[in-house]
Amino acid sequence: MAYYRRVGEVPRTRHTQHPNPEGGLYYEELMGEEGFSSDSSLLYHRAIPSAIADAAPWDLPDQTRTPNAPLVPRHLKLHSLFEGQDWKAADAVESRRLVLANDDVRISYVVAGAPSPLYRNAIGDECVYVESGSARVETVFGLLEVGRGDYVVLPRATTHRWVPTGDEPLRAYAVEANSHIAPPKRYLSRYGQLLEHAPFCERDLRGPSEPLLAEGENVDVLIKHRGPGPGGIAGTRYTYPTHPFDVVGWDGCLYPYAFNIDDFQPITGRVHQPPPVHQVFEGHNFVICNFVPRKVDYHPQAIPVPYYHSNVDSDEVMFYCGGDYEARKGSGIGQGSVSLHPGGHSHGPQPGAYERSIGAEAFDELAVMVDTFRPLDLGEGGLACEDDGYAWTWSGGRR
Repeated sequence: MAYYRRVGEVPRTRHTQHPNPEGGLYYEELMGEEGFSSDSSLLYHRAIPSAIADAAPWDLPDQTRTPNAPLVPRHLKLHSLFEGQDWKAADAVESRRLVLANDDVRISYVVAGAPSPLYRNAIGDECVYVESGSARVETVFGLLEVGRGDYVVLPRATTHRWVPTGDEPLRAYAVEANSHIAPPKRYLSRYGQLLEHAPFCERDLRGPSEPLLAEGENVDVLIKHRGPGPGGIAGTRYTYPTHPFDVVGWDGCLYPYAFNIDDFQPITGRVHQPPPVHQVFEGHNFVICNFVPRKVDYHPQAIPVPYYHSNVDSDEVMFYCGGDYEARKGSGIGQGSVSLHPGGHSHGPQPGAYERSIGAEAFDELAVMVDTFRPLDLGEGGLACEDDGYAWTWSGGRR
């Protein structure tokens, strides 16, 4: 995110002495991407950030993947994943259940009420969509207060934890990349500013505004990293001699931020617009889009629901998180559903929706879409909540 922020105490010139009140020095850490060739920030710690006192294996949540074979569209009922469980004892890191994954991206879902351990994803950026509930996201950069409709973008290797707040469970849809996640390049100037035709701007982004300092000794942090486990992922538990939230100030263009889906300005047209107009973020080999309440096509002969389409290069994942999704009526899809339409399968509106949409002036729908450019496997969570009749809903049932 090439949008400069400065928080807390930093010296006037980078890589120079930053004295602390005790007569010593704060320790400067450069957190940067792509080997000193992309966005970075400078953080100033009370203690040496490299110091660890112990390390041990961490058993990750189940990362097993099962191919989508035979190749069929699928409907996953995410809300059923945590039915009958004590959500107040679950946390937003260790209780995640893997829904879909490939070698570029992993999609998980969680319903949580307990504070998570301190956590760092050393594989890639995370983009977590808050379906409902609220939380404090405590990070080494500072605090983010988040709630319904917020995307929370956490750069790779950001130490953080999720602390649910309020009386309702935190429902979170986590998109974990093996790369970085950023706004689409076509919406950025050559210097990184969001352009006038972009559906959101820097003013809509919320970053930490002050340091978050904590005390403690022998503090554990869970690290997700590349390794020999399923999907090439492994876990390690570091123990730090002092609390990693010891940053008195930082500045730069790399930091966690939140963006609320209600601040997305939809792009509409005279006839039906293709999904790229709904794009909000992108990573390596995948994009994230959102479908928000909006006016629809105004050509006198327009058909507002999507035309039938076969995206031959991508799998399409839709998470239905609000409103009334017109094109899916009659399919069993509702709030908390995920549909997977794989590359190689032509898909579109359910029977009758094509005709019923004629004359509609607006759609009240809310959905988050992830399109991937390599096939997706099902995680254990996806297998556990599948509606196995969905593939036959266009033909009236399996024959």
